[in-house]
Amino acid sequence: MKKIALLFSGQGAQTVGMGKELTAEYPAAAEFFREGDDILSRNLSELAWNGPIEELTKTANCQPALYAHGLACLAALREAAGDFPIEAVAGLSLGEWTAHAAAETFDFATGLKLVEQRGRLMEAACQASAGAMAAMIGADESAVRALAADADVDIANLNAPGQIVISGETAKVELAVSLARKHGIRRATLLNVAGAYHSRLMSSAFLALGASLLEAKLARPRFPVVANVSGQAAESLPEIRGSLQDQVTGTVRWTDCMEWLLDRGCELFIELGPGGVLAGLLQRIRAGTEVISVSDRGSVQACAERIRAARQV
Repeated sequence: MKKIALLFSGQGAQTVGMGKELTAEYPAAAEFFREGDDILSRNLSELAWNGPIEELTKTANCQPALYAHGLACLAALREAAGDFPIEAVAGLSLGEWTAHAAAETFDFATGLKLVEQRGRLMEAACQASAGAMAAMIGADESAVRALAADADVDIANLNAPGQIVISGETAKVELAVSLARKHGIRRATLLNVAGAYHSRLMSSAFLALGASLLEAKLARPRFPVVANVSGQAAESLPEIRGSLQDQVTGTVRWTDCMEWLLDRGCELFIELGPGGVLAGLLQRIRAGTEVISVSDRGSVQACAERIRAARQV
């Protein structure tokens, strides 16, 4: 059978209605949203299914909603396709937490509480600082690093070749955007985000989340989970705790994460979450790679058929 890798969506993928259709069709998916509402003592499912988008987009809301949705997608897929072997998993930023839950590094409830705390802490850090992010399009890493040093901002995401995101104080990010062409960067665009994620401005969230991770019950993952900050699988519990804490202020090395999975021999990638952003990034990293995005009933059924066919290979 082809080696399968799972990919979990990050913040920004959220859409009103996510998971609603799945829960009507697949009891295993519905259980994640029901349990999530009980654990958090609030109607997270209502927000995910009916919005409004302004509330769902808030960091403290979208992170736990995306966590529950990603695991609900996986549960629905297993219900439709039967159990199937997973070679390794990765998730973009928040998605790394969902990946660890899928690998049973921690149980659903532990992860959900941590993710909600992460969202609240990051939202508070945004409100306490004037931060911004900008996408650098058509630039190599060395050019963006030189620009970031000149403007005193951080590299937030290395998403794909020619797609790098910087983060930091608003005035400094705006300066970087104005200097981009001088550094040979084709296009620089400010992003519509609440603050400077994956930068030093998230330090307060980094510190508080680290303390919570030390108290949380973790286990060795059932299959490899690739860490955003290293682009390698995090294996020991101290390494896992460190990587989940470090990603709050550190660079998401998504290109390295995907190359690690590809080098391991993964041939079929399944994106679990709304949209299809990760599928698009993977095609930029390695064109022609087989990737299926799963977020609703139709995509679950199509992916289940593909898994059944892959069992024959």
